[in-house]
Amino acid sequence: MTSTLSETDGRLLKGNETRSTILQVAVQIASAEGLEGLSLGRLATEVGMSKSGLFAHFRSKEDLQVAVVDAASELFVQEVILPAQSFPAGLQRLRSLAENWLSYAGRRVFRGGCFFFAASMEFDSRPGVVRERVKSLMLRWLQHLESEIRNAREAHELRPDADERQLAFEFNAQMMGANWAHQLMESKQALERARTAIIQRIESFAVQPT
Repeated sequence: MTSTLSETDGRLLKGNETRSTILQVAVQIASAEGLEGLSLGRLATEVGMSKSGLFAHFRSKEDLQVAVVDAASELFVQEVILPAQSFPAGLQRLRSLAENWLSYAGRRVFRGGCFFFAASMEFDSRPGVVRERVKSLMLRWLQHLESEIRNAREAHELRPDADERQLAFEFNAQMMGANWAHQLMESKQALERARTAIIQRIESFAVQPT
């Protein structure tokens, strides 16, 4: 019995590790070539597996695409959101979120730049499960920005008239625009210009010490 359980646990662990390896490769391909550019055959070649072996982890192309979106979200959280949590709620954390996002885009954590900018452009007019997953995660990101802006206001570090929805919309728009200019236009100033715009906007609502 113990031997059988150990063998089962070992197979599950190996299966999870294999799935993780597949997704690490897949998110990089998708960020540069699009989620529609993914195929089980292409991915099997990239990771050195048989197509049937890959099929054991993902039953369809859509299943693969959704899993890739979720894997990209986990990496985004690790790179952008979690490091900011080391700061107390307020302006420090809000600034950290902006800096982390710009660093994430500048370092090309994803080969094709911001994964969610690319996925949003690719699926904004394509109804279906993948679009809904991308939409849900982007809404969650906007809500997180809104929450941190609201926290800064409630900590009396932003003025009472700081509108979290408006500011979150503006910050996200600056980030998406910077990614576009950085990737497509190859602008070396794009991320710094976005940083300047976001920080200036934050400072325009910051409560000045008396």
